[in-house]
Amino acid sequence: MQSCVTMTRMGESSCRPVLVMLALAACGSEQPRAPAPATPTTPTSDAIAPSPQRAGDPKRGWDALVGKAYVGCGVPRALWDRFGFRAPPGARVERTQGAELPYFLNAAQLPNGTEIVTANCLGCHAAFLRGKLVVGLGEVSTDFSLDVSNQLAMASMLVGDRDRAELGKLAGRMRALAPYTQTRTIGANPADHIAAVLFAHRDPKTLAWSDEPRIPLVAEPVIPIDVPAWWLLKRKTAMFHTGAGRGDQARIMMTASVLCVDDVQTAREIDAYFPDVRAFLLSLEPPPYPGTIDRERAVRGKLVYDASCRSCHGQGADHRSRVVPLAKIGTDPMLASRAGQFAAPFTEWFNQSFYGEVAHLDPGAGYVAPPLDGVWATAPYFHNGSAPNLAAVLDSSQRLPRTAIVRGPDAYDLESVGWPNRPAGEGDDPKWVYDAAQPGYANTGHRFGDKLTADDRAAVLEYLKTL
Repeated sequence: MQSCVTMTRMGESSCRPVLVMLALAACGSEQPRAPAPATPTTPTSDAIAPSPQRAGDPKRGWDALVGKAYVGCGVPRALWDRFGFRAPPGARVERTQGAELPYFLNAAQLPNGTEIVTANCLGCHAAFLRGKLVVGLGEVSTDFSLDVSNQLAMASMLVGDRDRAELGKLAGRMRALAPYTQTRTIGANPADHIAAVLFAHRDPKTLAWSDEPRIPLVAEPVIPIDVPAWWLLKRKTAMFHTGAGRGDQARIMMTASVLCVDDVQTAREIDAYFPDVRAFLLSLEPPPYPGTIDRERAVRGKLVYDASCRSCHGQGADHRSRVVPLAKIGTDPMLASRAGQFAAPFTEWFNQSFYGEVAHLDPGAGYVAPPLDGVWATAPYFHNGSAPNLAAVLDSSQRLPRTAIVRGPDAYDLESVGWPNRPAGEGDDPKWVYDAAQPGYANTGHRFGDKLTADDRAAVLEYLKTL
């Protein structure tokens, strides 16, 4: 149990807790391959219209985010107290209970009275940057290549009957996920693969769990997904990299409960407070660039940006979620080819289920050009994290065939704006190598900056630091 909760370097750990897996279904950020994809029904040339959203209270949303058991299962509190650990002060967040836990875990009580330690959404949506925890920043240092179900099964021998049943449920869900959701590299996020597997094991109308999948699953390599920053949600009219998430955003977010919530009544109780969680996300602002900015160069960079970038990315409140067709963007096509939960059987499951009552999945044949608020902090870039820094985004010649994945509180490079771009060597552990030749890992496309002069690219880079 101790090995499952080890943290190093204040959250920049390569061995993240098993409990982080519990919250991944709603990370937003993909894939057992399903039958041949259907043609997307949404036009890819038009901005995605906004949908009505439920109002909420940001304070209540924060309290729910770090205090409730919305994934529906976890490790019994008695077991955690025996084998867990107290997080150092810099890895905690302010809350009313479980103050000694790391920021990505909650102390909560299930409806049957069992006290548990469970995951929250911060496992994917908070990260350390230059030594400081930033809530809303996508985590890029987690190792999801491990199968943790056996550890949970062994731990069940240490607890009583009711707690053993709780651990058994959790271990069973982890066993169902393991063949389809283990990633190749550090930092690759399997959230949407997890959602697809969990959909496959559930009845869409009752949410009842089936030990055997109802939708056929095929194990394939997991496409790396870069977790978007939460503060961008206020600019978006659709969620996910393909613009698939339409309608009520709170209902889409609370899909985290699909792991262990096995009935519609409990799902509705969770859904009742998720508009508050969404309201908290809308209250977030990006951290300001901490370095020195050449203001004169940035002014010139804005002119270049307005001429070359703004039509897709917008600026501030003028951003519109718009799917850029694959033929134009040219980035790795696998995710936009209906992978993971966006394959036809899984979007149909969602749209027919409780979750689809007020929301639906409708992925486009391309990728949404994201808003760029706080873009300096959100490396790596592109939907698959294939560009380690903004310099490589603007100049495709800087993208390497095999890049050493470098993370850590002192590694972030304020000049190239992002993570170091170091070639991988023969001695590098494969889990710490981003190999652009692997399926879903291509670092092609988005070559718009190649047309600029070196001076113009430098000016745009300076301007992006100001956003």
